[in-house]
Formats: sequence, structure tokens, C-alpha cells
Amino acid sequence: MMKRKPATRTASAPKASPLKTAFNYASIFVLAGVFVLGIGIGIAFSSTTITDTRNVASREFIDRAAPNADLCVQYGASAMVMDTRLFVSLNPFNVYVSQPSMRPGCVLRTNNFRLLEERRLVTNEQVRDCKNRMNTFGFTGDLGNSPEINCVYQNDGAKNFYLTQSGAAPGQTEQF
Repeated sequence: MMKRKPATRTASAPKASPLKTAFNYASIFVLAGVFVLGIGIGIAFSSTTITDTRNVASREFIDRAAPNADLCVQYGASAMVMDTRLFVSLNPFNVYVSQPSMRPGCVLRTNNFRLLEERRLVTNEQVRDCKNRMNTFGFTGDLGNSPEINCVYQNDGAKNFYLTQSGAAPGQTEQF
């Protein structure tokens, strides 16, 4: 009996032409270059964007616009102050709201009342009344030029709905 040699086929896989290989590498490099260029242009636009009163887009903008900005950031928090008026009629019962006006302001931490007392902007009685209600002071306008000062209450019921429910608990810096 004769042993048969197994038949071997010499069918080789089709080779990619050098042109196709170069095209694949070239297209990958072009796409990577476009991606990097896009990131660079995005960074350039975001860093040179000028914010104006129509676009309050960052905490830094609000901090810079606050009255007495350095003092406000050091002893409290900059804030957006909204003044509006509500009118309630009883017969017929209706509620009317005036157009709000927005101004930059500042809220002081409770342990920084002395700043207002030293400048004689609030009396001892006003400080005592505000502390008794566990409130703090907020103001608009420059402290050197007749600011508008109010005893304000921190509303813990006001939640930041931009944060998800699974977000971190508020830190100590949010308590005034």
C-alpha cells in the first residue's frame, strides 16, 4: 500500500496592496489630526470668550461683578440679587408679579457681621435681631457708598436641581 501525501493547497490570503495600506494609515493620521485641531480650536474659543451682561456663565464672572469683590469672596459669597414685587388682590383673588431686576450682591457668613458694624453700616440692634433669627446679612452696592443691606435667611429648602439626586452632600462651605 502506498501512502498518499496529503494535498497541500498553497492558497495564500490576498495581500493588501501597498496603496490600500498607505491609504488606511493616512486616513487614520488625518482623522487624528482633525481631532487634535478641533480640541485646540475649542480651547481657544472657550478661553477668549467674552462674557457680558447677557451671558452670566461662570462663578468667576459673578465673583468679579460682586460689590467689594475681594471682601465678599473672603468673608462670604458673591450672589445674584433679584428684586421683584408680588401684588395679591383678594376680590377677585389674583397674584401679579413685577418684572425682576438683577443686581450683583454679596452674602456674608454669620461670623463676619463685625465688618458691617466696624463701618457703622448696621446697628447693634439690627445685628442682634438678625442673629436671634439665625440669619445673616446680604448687601448690594459698594460698602463705601451707601449699600443696601438686608438681613437674609438661608433657605435650606432651595435645592440645586442641576445636581443629580446621587450627587455628593453639600459641604460646610455652603452653610453661612
